[in-house]
Parts: sequence; C-alpha cells; structure tokens
Amino acid sequence: MGQPPHGQQGRGQAPQGYAHAQPAQGYGQGHAYPQGPQGYTHGPQGHAYPQGPQGYAQGPQGYAQGPQGYAQGPQGHAYSQGSQGHAYPLAPQGYARGQQGHAYAHHHAGYPAAVRRFDPDRRLRIAGLWLWAIGLIAGAVLNVLFTLLGVIESGGSMLSAMLVGALFAFPPLVLYLFVPMIIDRYDPEPWWCLLMAFLWGALAATGFSILINTGVHIGVSSNFGEPAGELVSASVSAPFAEELFKGLGVFGFFYFLRREFDGIVDGIIYATFCALGFAAVENVLYYARASMQGSDVLAGTFVLRGVFTPWLHPLFTSMTGIGFGLARESSKTWVRAAAPIGGYLLGVALHAVWNFLPTALGRAMGDIFMPWLLLWLCFVASFFGIIVALVIRKGWVIRDHLRDEVALGMLTQDELELVCSPIGRLRCTLGWRGATGRSFIRAGARLALSKWHTARALQGRNRTLSADFIGPLRQEIAQLRQELLARAPR
Repeated sequence: MGQPPHGQQGRGQAPQGYAHAQPAQGYGQGHAYPQGPQGYTHGPQGHAYPQGPQGYAQGPQGYAQGPQGYAQGPQGHAYSQGSQGHAYPLAPQGYARGQQGHAYAHHHAGYPAAVRRFDPDRRLRIAGLWLWAIGLIAGAVLNVLFTLLGVIESGGSMLSAMLVGALFAFPPLVLYLFVPMIIDRYDPEPWWCLLMAFLWGALAATGFSILINTGVHIGVSSNFGEPAGELVSASVSAPFAEELFKGLGVFGFFYFLRREFDGIVDGIIYATFCALGFAAVENVLYYARASMQGSDVLAGTFVLRGVFTPWLHPLFTSMTGIGFGLARESSKTWVRAAAPIGGYLLGVALHAVWNFLPTALGRAMGDIFMPWLLLWLCFVASFFGIIVALVIRKGWVIRDHLRDEVALGMLTQDELELVCSPIGRLRCTLGWRGATGRSFIRAGARLALSKWHTARALQGRNRTLSADFIGPLRQEIAQLRQELLARAPR
C-alpha cells in the first residue's frame, strides 16, 4: 500500500492513483490510499470499497460527493458531509451545520447562538395549528346551532333522543379506533395527531357539511319538491361536501405536519380517524331520529350503521388519503397534483353510489338490500387486505434503509431487528426497555423513512425537509442507546 509524500499541508489533492479516505482533510494531513480494481477504492489496510451504481463510500468514513452538496452513501442515500467524513443532512436556511449534524441558529450578524431544538418547519406547523383550531371552533358553533334548531323544531324531544343516540354512537368507538392502531405496526402516528384528526372529522367536517347539505336540501326542495331535495342532498351534495371537509383534515397533515406524514399508510390512518370522528357525530343524529320512531327502528339502524357498515366512511375518505400518500411518496410533479384529486373523486364516487340506491329506490331497495350489503362488505374486507399489505411494505422500507446504519455502526443487528419487529413496542412495554425502548424504535423508524424520502427526492432532484432530520435522528438514537445500555440487565 503506497504512502503519500510527507511535508505537504493544507487541502491538497492526493497524488494520481490515490483517493482520500477522509475527504474533508488535506492531502498532507489525511491518509491517501491507492485506487483498487476498476470501480473500487482502497481504504485502510487494503480493503476495497465498491462504488456501486450511485456511489459508495471511498473509505470507511468517506462518502463520494453527489449533486447539490449531498454525499452519496450506500444504496444512493443522500447526505451532506460533516466532520470526520460522516454523512449528515444539510442544515436548513438560517442554520449552520455543526458537529454531528446539529443545526446551530445564527444571529443576524452571522455568529452562532445557543443550540436550539432542531425545528425547521416550526412556523408552518404553527400556521396549521391555527387553521385547525379555527376550523374546529367554527364547526363546533355550526353543530351547536343546528342542534338547537332541531331541538326547538321538535319541541324539546330531540334533546333526549340525541342523548340516546350518543350512548349508541360513542362507546363502539373504543373498538373502531383500536383497529387502525393495531394495523399500523411500524412507525405508528403520534396520539396527538390521531386526536387532531378525530376532532377535525367530529367537529369541523360535520359542522361545515351540515351547513352545505342543509342549504342544498332547502334550495332544491323549494324549487323541485321534497323527493328531489332529498335525492340531490344525499347523492350529490353529501358526497362532495363531506369528502371535501374530511379530506381537508388529511391535507392538513400532508402539508403542515409533513414530518408525521410518510406515505400511503399514513394517509389511510389519518383519513380513517377523520372519518370515524365524522361518522360518530353523524350516527348520533341517525340514532336520535331512529329512537323517536321506536326501539325496533333504533335497533335496526344500529345494526346497519354500527355493526355492518362502520367502516364505510373510513373507506370513502381513505381514497383521498391514498391520493395524498401517493403524492408524498412520488417525486413526479404530475403525480403530486393528480393523485389527491383523483383519490378525492374516487371517494366521492363510492360515497355517491352508497347513498344513491337507497334514496332513489326507497322501499324497493329491500329486495336487493342483502346482496348489495354483502358486496360492500366484500369490498371493505378486500380494502383491509390491501392496507395490511401496505403496512408490510412499510416495514420492508424501514428495514432496507437501516441496513447501512448497521454497516456504519450506528445500529447493531439486534437493534435493527427490534426496530423492524411488528411487536417491538409491545416487547419494550412488557420488558426492561420500557418507554426508552419505544422511543428508540420510533427514532429508528423515523431515520429510515427520512432516508427513504431523501433518496427519492434526490432521484427527482428535489429538496426535501426529511434530509434535515437524518443527523438529529442519528444523534437521538445514539443517546437512547446509551440510556438502554445503562439500564440493561446484568
């Protein structure tokens, strides 16, 4: 193995036929290693490191420089170069990259201030929170106003009927909400995000939808009669309005909380929680009206809506969620624009078909009701199968993008298996790792998904916020690992 000539300092280049293993160091200060066979670069002790289709490390700590200041590591993942040749994300605008990928905020004069928590999208998230709160308040006010109008119109009997409806509508939610949380085994969404989605569907989406649907019903009925008003409001207004406002909740996570929205599975989960919140409040009204007609009508309504078809609203809105998920995963501009619109229109179409037949056929619907219901149940069951397949795919993505972390020494093979295990969080909860272990799993999954988004953005030559989180997540994993080692049983 050749040695570089001595006495040359600074940032010179290695002699011909040599490659630096530590590209940030100068020729006289860093070690230069001879070029290996074609497509390989020798590192210390003669080891050769392949350069792969998109560039592999030039040495154990060096990375090949890629476009736009990124360095390409194994499997083409994009990182910027930090100290000692390690790969860290580029700091966002207004930040300077320091040791181990930390972002240091600048004063206006350009000098580093105290280290602040890495939060590059804080303003965007605050704006989204304000819009969410305003929508919730407006929707709640509309719900209260229309409820009061119904109570006054019924002479007060509607109030007790709605209490009965609430008793039938809300307790089953414990089971309904548990199902998507069980399915989403890899990188489950934070509880506060799921709560925000549920409240948006329950208050904002219902409030605005009832305003539009009531207005359409009154307008059409006054001009074309009550049957026409019922048909148009149920088959046209309701699908478009309800899927729009539920879909706005999904859009909020896609745009304002992008760090918590990784792809199709997340789109489905947020859509499901929005839709379950919407359906719960809507069921209160349906059950209330049914209870005023008799206990047998209430029982039949509960069996239909609460037992056989509780997943129809989640199914409809999940089409919009899939659209936003495809937009999140794709680097193509036309997919980002068309997928959410296409998903929304598909959800509207499914919703319109479900509402149209009973409204249009009325009593004649009874002859085909059971075959029609069984067809929808098969459709819902098939969709659940697709969701399970997408969750498994998400697990593969996480595993694939953590393999090089094991090679770099950031994770052990056992830690990789823990992060990628569908019961990893349960093992931590029941074992000695506890909450620290669950945090370790979440940080590992977030790191993998951030690298996934970064690699795809690099392929499309786009900038992504995900790249900014790679360094801080690696630091968090290192800290959590030390905590786990300190508390490990001896």
